[in-house]
Amino acid sequence: MRVTNATIRTVNALTSRWAGAVRASGDAGGGTVFSAAGVWPLLAFLADGAGGAARAELADAVGLPVDEAAGAARELLGAMGAMSGLDSALGLWTKRTLELRERWEAGLPAEAHGVLTGDAAADKAALDAWAVKRTGGLIDAMPVLLDENTEMVLAGALALRTTWLQPFQESCWMPEAGPWFGRELLGLRRRSTLLDRIGVADTPEGHVTELKVLGNSAIDVHLVLGEEGMTPGRVLAAGVGILDRGRSVVPGYRLPHGEVGPGVRVVKERRATPAPPTLEIMTMAYGVRASHDLGAHAEVFGLSAAMTERSAGHFPGISGRPLHLDSAEQSAMARFGARGFEAAAVTAFGMAGAGPSRARWVTTTVEATFDRPFGFLAVHRHTRLVLAAGWVADPEPFREDEGDR
Repeated sequence: MRVTNATIRTVNALTSRWAGAVRASGDAGGGTVFSAAGVWPLLAFLADGAGGAARAELADAVGLPVDEAAGAARELLGAMGAMSGLDSALGLWTKRTLELRERWEAGLPAEAHGVLTGDAAADKAALDAWAVKRTGGLIDAMPVLLDENTEMVLAGALALRTTWLQPFQESCWMPEAGPWFGRELLGLRRRSTLLDRIGVADTPEGHVTELKVLGNSAIDVHLVLGEEGMTPGRVLAAGVGILDRGRSVVPGYRLPHGEVGPGVRVVKERRATPAPPTLEIMTMAYGVRASHDLGAHAEVFGLSAAMTERSAGHFPGISGRPLHLDSAEQSAMARFGARGFEAAAVTAFGMAGAGPSRARWVTTTVEATFDRPFGFLAVHRHTRLVLAAGWVADPEPFREDEGDR
């Protein structure tokens, strides 16, 4: 199935915006990975069923008229499903009591619809198993929290694997300068006569070097290196601009001699025997995992109204019952090695009921909040003897290993 250039441009635009949000929040300081292609179809289906402010925001994020969004999402999913080396899937789970609009449900893949039983543990186990199956074990859990208020989960998964047409040679590499100076790293070396695999682009933010590493399943990896001082978001956005042909690139065979771009030097030397021009590549093996709260960048994904105005229903085209978006998360990973590359992402939107409560009972809640210095007494129950007394002015800090206890 074909997918239009307009859809591809809108998905890539979301990649650029997301990269900018990662840059602004500092999330990329320790490395990150994310998939806008894993999010965009879900946003498009939500836009198709949204109303009011949520509909307008989602339309802006999707980048297409709302009445075209669901059709474009189906085309994108069909195209990704036909790509060699890429597996993708969409899943929908609802409570039995949630009645969906027939038109909206019919627009989803026929095999997508499952059931939420209301047993949070059992439902989470089933969703986790789906994530594992759809990503070949690269992602081991569905990034969604379930509780008694969860009415619906809409999720997408993708996993890709490719083997390099020309593998790298592994070696120990100790960089002689920069932030990795003195560290023993797994270096990857390769030599090629295809100088068009490398290029340098002049962007408004600075020069960016692009290296294309080709895989055997028509899935390639482009490594992009910016000038020192460029933020991760700007380098990634420049790489997207190169893909969209928004940035002109000088290919390797046209580069002049000398230091011609970030990490690129062209030298001319005399040899005793003739030899073709050669591209020598040195890079690093890497692996990275990341979890993303899409709600933390709600403006990027058009989710502000859907996630903050929870007293109203935002998706009248999905169900007659008022719904709001309760969570939006993505888990992603990537590995780059001597023989190939693999990556996966699972994105999940959890939706809860909105509007007035239908509970039949009234209860009283007493809230006690100890959010400033307080004292304590240790008292023997029968004699009321105070065994110890004290004052709390400096509570224990939260530690990174707290969750392991």
